[in-house]
This record gives sequence, C-alpha cells and structure tokens, in this order.
Amino acid sequence: METTHRVFVGDSRDLGAVDDASVELVVTSPPYPMIEMWDDLFTRLDPAIGDALESGDGREAFDAMHAQLEQVWDEIQRVLVDGGIACINVGDATRSVDDSFRVYANHARVLEAFESRGFDPLPDILWRKPANSAAKFMGSGMIPPNAYVTLEHEYVLVFRKGADSRSFEPGADHRYEAAYFWEERNRWFSDVWTDVQGELQALAGDDLRDRSAAYPLEIPYRLICMYSAYGDTVLDPFWGTGTTSLAAMCAGRDSVGAELEPSFVEVFDDRTDEVPGLSRSIGRRRLERHREFVSRRREEGKSFDYEAAHYDTPVVTKMERDLRLREVTDVADVGADVDYADATEDTEYAYRTTHEPLAPE
Repeated sequence: METTHRVFVGDSRDLGAVDDASVELVVTSPPYPMIEMWDDLFTRLDPAIGDALESGDGREAFDAMHAQLEQVWDEIQRVLVDGGIACINVGDATRSVDDSFRVYANHARVLEAFESRGFDPLPDILWRKPANSAAKFMGSGMIPPNAYVTLEHEYVLVFRKGADSRSFEPGADHRYEAAYFWEERNRWFSDVWTDVQGELQALAGDDLRDRSAAYPLEIPYRLICMYSAYGDTVLDPFWGTGTTSLAAMCAGRDSVGAELEPSFVEVFDDRTDEVPGLSRSIGRRRLERHREFVSRRREEGKSFDYEAAHYDTPVVTKMERDLRLREVTDVADVGADVDYADATEDTEYAYRTTHEPLAPE
C-alpha cells in the first residue's frame, strides 16, 4: 500500500490546489486569537487587528482575528466530503488589554462559526496541556476575590459536515482493517484525555521554536484512527511542522497541508527519516497494550469470543477480527525540487510512503 502526502506553501484562506469534496477528515490546530505569539501573524493578515490591539480594543481585535479564521472554515466546508469530519484543536486565551483582564473564548467562536456553516457539532474532547508555572492561579494570590484559575486544557472540537454519516459498502476491507481495539475505543472516545500532554517540538533554531505551537503527535494520530479509514485523505490547513502529516503517515492515510512558512517544511523533511521506526513503534505499542489488556481480562475470569485474523491474540468484538496495523517501510520525496529559501506561493512539496502490514511478533 502507498500513501501520498502533499504540502503547499501558501495561504490556507485559499486552498485552490485542493479539489472540492476531496478530503474525508480535517485535523488541525489554528493560531489561537488573542494569544500574543500570534499577534504579528494576524496583523499581517489584517493590519486593522494591530490597530485594535494598539488602541486597547481587545474585543474588536478578537472579532477580527476570528474573521480571518472563518475564511479557512469556508475552504474546509468546500473541500470536505458530505459526512466528513473536522477536528479543530483550539484553546481559549486569557489576556489583559487596556488594563482589563478577561478570557477570550476561542472554542465558543469556532463552534458558532461551524454551526453557521451547516456543520453538526459532535461531542468534543478536552485534553490537559500543563502550564509552565507551578502556581495554579493568576491575579491577587491568596487574597479573594481577584484570583483566576490557570487554563490547562484545550478543546478538540468535532464537527460533521451534513446530517448524515459517511456510507461504506458492506464489509469494506479498508474500513474493517482500520478498526481499533475495544479497549482503545473506550479510552479514545472518552471526552477527557488525561494521558496526553503538551510537548516541546525539536526545531532548528529559537526563531522557529517561537513560531511553532505543534501539538503532541498522539492527538492527530488518535483522531485519524477514530474518524477515517485506510485510503482516506486528511487535511491540515495550519500545517506547521507537519505533525498531522506525520500522524497520517504512521496511520496509513493520505494527507494534504498548507503552510505559510517554507522553513517549517524543511524541518518536516528532516523528520521524515524517523517515520519508519516511529510507525513501527506505534504499531508494536498498540499490540503490546492490547495483549496486556487480554492478560488482565483473563485474570478477571473473563473470556473472549473472537480471534484476530492477522495477529495471535483474541479480541472482544467481531468488528476487531480483521484489524490490521500498518508500518511505513519507505518515505520518498516526490515533490518539487525547489530550495526552501526559494519557495513561492503554491510551491508543492510531496512525499510517497510505502506501507506493509505490521507483522505479528
């Protein structure tokens, strides 16, 4: 099996290189309005945002930032298939503007924007992203009432395009082989993920590090396994250092992304060397965890009614029997032969990954 992974250098407010209804899943984490590290980016997109911040009008700046994001949501609506899923990882912001401290509820604005475009909201997920400070409050310390809790969680907002779920032909191999284990379903489909934490990205140079807010690989990997099948295409319009594409490679899905910074694509190119080993370790760990689950269940006196077709292990449900994990055996650069420093709007870089079924140990 082969998968393709494309990234376009350009503005995600116009995904002209992505065809209508060509994407089955969106997994992305946009720049968060009213987080200071993104002020310059939003101001470049709309100078009025910088003027609003300079004049101390936080609400106007907040509205204008979301107006820029909503142009991307329009593109997502265009390229996503009917019944396709969009997963938007976003955090709220706390900030003092003109000496007034408040929370800016980014998740609520994104929810409103997708609903207004006809998407149906599905149950969302909270995951904990610890703050660097050991203090669990902001404000006046130990004296009430002017202290404020520290935001340590982010949202994965989940939307479906249209009222109907995607349909598949009965017994479709690409769907059943992409099944997850019963105990994975119970952990992944919880509305609070306490076993995923934020991570620092290994980037070349402080400047790149300051401009990256990549989320942990575990988040896009889980979401891709939860909401797509083999053969599907995953879009990340805020591609960053390509964490979603790395997850898609490991999960055996195609991917496409858009990124304004060519230097981030160069970082991703360096990371592709890790993919074969990374995909193998992820698959082995999933099997190892399942076997640990089997041992615990048997110790509790519980039995299994089904055997996995491709692995020497029992499974709980009939739907798991054909589950087949994939590992990457090769990653080839098949995109434009353009130096990153010379990349221009719509320069396309592309990779082809070769996959084999993960063999039983």
